[in-house]
Amino acid sequence: MKVFKLVAGILCIILSAFVVFQSCAAGLSNTLSENGEVSGSAGVIVAVFLLVGGIVMIATRTKEGKGGSIAAAVLFVLAALVGFMMAGSYSDLKIWSGLCAVLAVVNIVSAVMAKRGSKV
Repeated sequence: MKVFKLVAGILCIILSAFVVFQSCAAGLSNTLSENGEVSGSAGVIVAVFLLVGGIVMIATRTKEGKGGSIAAAVLFVLAALVGFMMAGSYSDLKIWSGLCAVLAVVNIVSAVMAKRGSKV
């Protein structure tokens, strides 16, 4: 799991920048069309959770215990909830929210599999 957490964390950090740029475009589109949606702002929130979750995965990949996996899972669950609930016309946000949900499940499985004193 150490290598997976490193690779997934790096990908999360890179993808968060991509999500921010998409969210800015979606927010601009929402503003110009005056449709009252907040999907651009929700995308920025998802990107921040994705960034922080990736950093937590990288920082805690070599630590023993369940704390890092639980923290990352909570961040990814929050990102998925925000993204799914506020996607609106920004349909790519549903894709990023789905990715966050998958990463949450992976971190929950990692936390469940981790035993005290063993390195996962």
